[in-house]
Amino acid sequence: VGRGRPMMVQTQFVSCSRSGEAASVQRFSMATLKDILAGKDSKVISVDPRATVMEAAVLMNQYRVGFLVVIDGERPVGVFSERDILRRVVVARLDPGKTLVNEVMTTEMLVCNPGTSVDEARSVMKNRRIRHLPVVDEQERLVGLVSIGDLNAFNANAQEQTLHVLEEYIYGRT
Repeated sequence: VGRGRPMMVQTQFVSCSRSGEAASVQRFSMATLKDILAGKDSKVISVDPRATVMEAAVLMNQYRVGFLVVIDGERPVGVFSERDILRRVVVARLDPGKTLVNEVMTTEMLVCNPGTSVDEARSVMKNRRIRHLPVVDEQERLVGLVSIGDLNAFNANAQEQTLHVLEEYIYGRT
């Protein structure tokens, strides 16, 4: 598939397990990435691994994003970011019009499934210093993408709702 480096994908799945019995006993259900994806546009901006870096950069500018999921068929095979352009194309003085995405994309990527808890996704992002997590189904097909901004907005909204409920309780307005 293209020239240069072979496409070897090292995908790591983020565990979505909850502590079995403890999860069913919890008073409040644990929020999952499925909850976040339900409130988002389901379209994920993606690029074919055989596209040129220039085509990918144009796509990034068109949609005002700094991150693309690289999709081969229906499955993610890597990610491509502004950082990949800077480190692997600009600094290496490669021609973006001739260099293919699969030659410079990041192939070691973390993915998760819709059942992954918001807290676990946040922890993975923090510990691995990443800002985006592709979400895949049981067949490893891309179903969405969550960013650290999505997690922050979700948590802020949940905190606002909690404050509202507490104020209503404290002031007797239920």
